[in-house]
Amino acid sequence: MRRILTLAAGLALSTSALALSLADLTQSDASGGLKDALTQGVQVAVKQLGTPGGFSNNPDVRIELPGNLGKAAKTMKMMGMGAQVSQLEASMNKAAEAAVPQAQAIIVDSVKKMSVQDAKGILSGPQDSATQYLNKSSREQIRAKFLPIVKQATDQVGLAKQYNSFAGQAASFGVIDAKSANIESYVTEQALDGLFEMIAQQEASIRENPAAAATSLAKKVFGAL
Repeated sequence: MRRILTLAAGLALSTSALALSLADLTQSDASGGLKDALTQGVQVAVKQLGTPGGFSNNPDVRIELPGNLGKAAKTMKMMGMGAQVSQLEASMNKAAEAAVPQAQAIIVDSVKKMSVQDAKGILSGPQDSATQYLNKSSREQIRAKFLPIVKQATDQVGLAKQYNSFAGQAASFGVIDAKSANIESYVTEQALDGLFEMIAQQEASIRENPAAAATSLAKKVFGAL
């Protein structure tokens, strides 16, 4: 019996010794594991959003008319003009779905350029700290890629002109903000928000369940948090 207890105690000590903390990781491992996990999260988010229904079928990111325009849209639906509103909202979501795949290369490049110091800060930060970093480091570049794609998609819908006219007047009276006054700007910002929302969800998922990470290094790093 004593021998069994001794073996059990030794096994417990051995298992404890295997448990890593963030401080135990080399800087190279910490940085590499984070980059692996982020690349995985970005790829999943882009795949989910950049397909038909990626935005429109997801209540977390679905794009609808903003502010008082949204209220006006509800009134239009009650007055039998719902088809027009639905057509415009469908075109906005399709435009976002078409634009999102263009973000992947930009964000992955931003991940590759992340410094070791950035990685350590992110790993010890909040659940969405990596997403916040990517938002700051790549949002402007992605916006520049999204705008022409969104414009091309919304220009094909005649209602886009009506939106811009109506929203422009609403913005001049302070009813909606300036970014919402132009359909391509509004959809672009909504698409960006949706993209980073999905990346944040992926980041939180890997932090909560390191075993879901695609590489052994990412599993090791997030398992140490």
